[in-house]
Amino acid sequence: MTSTQPFEPIHASDVQAAQARISAVIAPTPLQFCPRLSEETGWSVYLKREDLQDVRSYKIRGAYYSISQLEQAERQAGIVAASAGNHAQGVAYACRTMGIPGKIFVPAKTPKQKRDRIAVHGGDMVELVVTGANFDEAAAAARADAAERGATVIEPFDARNTVIGQGTVAAEILAQLTAQGKNLDTVVVPVGGAGLLSGVTSYVADMAPRTKIVGVEPAGAASLAAALTAGEPITLDEVDTFVDGAAVKRTGALNYQIVSAHQDRVTVINSDEGAVATEMLDLYQSEGIITEPAGALSVAGLRQLQLPVGSTVVCIISGGNNDVLRYAEIMERSLIHRGLKHYFLVNFPQEPGQLRSFLTDILGPDDDITLFEYLKRNNRETGTALVGLQLSHAGDLAGLLERIEGSALDCRRLEPGTPEYDFVVAI
Repeated sequence: MTSTQPFEPIHASDVQAAQARISAVIAPTPLQFCPRLSEETGWSVYLKREDLQDVRSYKIRGAYYSISQLEQAERQAGIVAASAGNHAQGVAYACRTMGIPGKIFVPAKTPKQKRDRIAVHGGDMVELVVTGANFDEAAAAARADAAERGATVIEPFDARNTVIGQGTVAAEILAQLTAQGKNLDTVVVPVGGAGLLSGVTSYVADMAPRTKIVGVEPAGAASLAAALTAGEPITLDEVDTFVDGAAVKRTGALNYQIVSAHQDRVTVINSDEGAVATEMLDLYQSEGIITEPAGALSVAGLRQLQLPVGSTVVCIISGGNNDVLRYAEIMERSLIHRGLKHYFLVNFPQEPGQLRSFLTDILGPDDDITLFEYLKRNNRETGTALVGLQLSHAGDLAGLLERIEGSALDCRRLEPGTPEYDFVVAI
């Protein structure tokens, strides 16, 4: 879905009007000081806890404000939305609250937990349609359905009212810091379609012009960075859907216009999906915060910044809709990112004692076999096995590779990012 409206700058007054409109329904979320991240960085790091919204995501802000602005005829025509899951929950919540029928399209990769929550928030006012391999395909189906039925589309990011609603996050952050006698030096924002980033940027540009804004995209779906490089929104050939809440092939047209107009104050970076997985685990284990992948993007990006000691930094935790069934994949990605998990193809001679030789001659005392699977027997004399090893320390890899090199066994390390790795190793 793309914006057809001419570009009109959004100002703090627009956001403040939206804040007044939605405040009776959407309560402010906490701004939580994080001692761990502050100690690690030398800054004063705060977490804006949008995961504590009723729908566990900031998306309710833009969705509710957009729907509240509809004319009666538009409401009667019904609502259509496309979403990776969080916008859908905000739309569903608004539909049930306002008594407006809605039809919501989500891609097949949307976690079951998000689908279930959409049904809970929407009740009998919302029909859920699962279609397409990614957000963009679900959006195309939603657009076609709306055109056929004359329904009203509620955009997830590429619409003025959506952006204005998301900007209320920034309004709260500045008010909360001001109440503590602090100024905001840097705000770190997760980026998918760039609705939140463009809303935050619009408000901060007026109210805190010295504040730096950092947008963090997943490395496997960096559509905003591609647009800024090309000078216009472009469609990525493919995206990594792990960070499902930000796996967008094409940034919004309006969002691009807003961000590009403020490139003097906005920096866009990306974070590896493995780093995101690691931050999800750290936030859970240290702060007790359950985030979805997109919710940890801002903290993952924090590690790349170089700021003066003592800076006041806010990371927006954008959502907490994570399916517990995904934690095996999250742990796997984190271990690989930290250099603790490695995979090898080992061609074992079909002779007695070969596995024992692998265990005694190659494995270190603290290495652990996490996977051992025969893929095929090449002939009567050899058989290939996929072996997954977990190390206690990333630095142990050098010794492991040396022992492999000196062994009579034929071992081949699979490198992440290569076609054979992606084909053999399922994560």
